[in-house]
Amino acid sequence: MTIDLNCDMGESFGAWKMGHDSDIMPYIHSANIACGFHAGDPHTMRKTVADAIKHNVNIGAHPGFNDLMGFGRRNIPITPEQAYDLVVVQIGALAAVAKSQGAKLHHVKPHGALYNMSANNEGLATAIAQAVYDVDPSLILFTLANSKAVTIAQSMGLAVKQEVFADRSYQDDGMLTPRTQAGAMITDIEVSIQQVLHMVKDGFVIAQSGKKIPIQADTLCIHGDQAGALVFAQKIHSVLKQEGLIA
Repeated sequence: MTIDLNCDMGESFGAWKMGHDSDIMPYIHSANIACGFHAGDPHTMRKTVADAIKHNVNIGAHPGFNDLMGFGRRNIPITPEQAYDLVVVQIGALAAVAKSQGAKLHHVKPHGALYNMSANNEGLATAIAQAVYDVDPSLILFTLANSKAVTIAQSMGLAVKQEVFADRSYQDDGMLTPRTQAGAMITDIEVSIQQVLHMVKDGFVIAQSGKKIPIQADTLCIHGDQAGALVFAQKIHSVLKQEGLIA
């Protein structure tokens, strides 16, 4: 099997810079590009799309809450109807940016709190999947592996890639450890690589408690804003290539 390697990108805003997009782009297959709500701006969107085209990287919309101050990582009460509108508008914005450069969107991956809140919330998951489908039913939805969002989107006819994380720890229910808890982020590259190989090759992840959880890994996320992000990207890409798990 092979694995798609993705990264959240385009999250700079005005004079504020976030991540190492240009350096990481050569090591990934899919870029999830912020659409100006949780992060990003029109200029950053255009530049990030151009960089993805240059490196033959899949272009994906990364819609999140309208929450620049919280970087889209704060839980905000939202109705399914509001979630639908939020996602439609952001997909449309990035699709236009891509079209203006002769490209088109490949996928959609919700961001941050919107992603986590919708993983096992039937109403939100349905609204997000419907938004993607209504804009373009050929788009692929990237969503949390083993979540309700996977089966809901598939039941609606959307293609889905189940996403796993190289630099996040897991809980016994298969969900990500909340960032507010200790050990949520994996900062040791060797620990990260072992987790990646278990998920991609062996089909399981070891939770913080030590419990072994079955998991399907279609696409693997690395974060471009963490400390040592470039080293993570380079080493994980190298190991996966050596294992014959990426082209």
